[in-house]
Amino acid sequence: MGIDNIKLTSAEMGTLWGAYVNGTAIDIVNKYMVTIIENEKIKTVMEEAIHIFAKQKEQIVTFIEKDGFPVPNGFTDSDLNKGTKRLFSDIFCLHYLHIMTMHGLIGHNTALASSVRKDLRNFYDSCDNDAKYLYHKTTDLLLELGHFQRDPYFYPEENPQYVSGQNFLDGFFSDKRPLAATEIISLSLNLKKSILAKTLSIGFSQVAQSTETRKFLEKSGDIADNQIQSLSKILHGDNLPIPMSLESEITNAQEAPFSDKLMIFHMGFLYQTSQMYQGAGLATAMRTDLAMTYEKIILKNLTLTKQWFDLMVQNKWLEQPPLAPNRKKIAQDK
Repeated sequence: MGIDNIKLTSAEMGTLWGAYVNGTAIDIVNKYMVTIIENEKIKTVMEEAIHIFAKQKEQIVTFIEKDGFPVPNGFTDSDLNKGTKRLFSDIFCLHYLHIMTMHGLIGHNTALASSVRKDLRNFYDSCDNDAKYLYHKTTDLLLELGHFQRDPYFYPEENPQYVSGQNFLDGFFSDKRPLAATEIISLSLNLKKSILAKTLSIGFSQVAQSTETRKFLEKSGDIADNQIQSLSKILHGDNLPIPMSLESEITNAQEAPFSDKLMIFHMGFLYQTSQMYQGAGLATAMRTDLAMTYEKIILKNLTLTKQWFDLMVQNKWLEQPPLAPNRKKIAQDK
């Protein structure tokens, strides 16, 4: 059977739908940031990110329309208030692009693993290459500007070591073991993502147009701060450094560059994806205190996500993804 006759599977359509909606939200933020960035090197990489997504967006639309599905509304220039004052510094814009690129790396590979059609696999393969290009660019630029904080260094043992007993799992007594390198991976990533979420929440809350939006964003910032404190406490317990905060990269602007819809959606997107990274942290945590910390964080995120869902539905902001056929309803409507 020719590729033109092979329909998209539900999973393939789901990845395309998510890539379009999430991608258009991030693209609007990038389009705002490129107008306020003064550093030419940061502006150049942001322009590249905008150009890359424009190319990807066009291909996503082609895939969706070819199978007869409606293209989601996503986010458009109507969600961008042009000409507003600077809300974030150049450095924060670079950190934002770096973290969003990391999301893209993981998202594109997940989509590739869910795809069967060769043209779709080739598409996600090219998206992954684009994300790797931007990851290298943003990492190199953060290093060049002195704003990339490396994860903690460990000193090597002379020989491989083996776990000697059940106390390896203990995390509640004074003789608990130091953190393992495999646990630092998720600790560091989740801290960086929570720092970004807190900074966005604070900035967005300053410019939110409705009271309900502002209250949600303030709650979002409080939860992110609580996560930062909880994970930082574990690193401090081993005298390890924590990633730098970014709150000082917010200006005192009060004019909204974005619609409330975009700001609320964006925070929901961050908290939903964070549960995947926190779940990975929970799966690799071999110290009981660390595992329980992740469990508490995930439960609080689920509560916030429910509040986000209610607010999005209440305002008719939440687009519905394609659904499986409702066979009972089809039969009843006969």
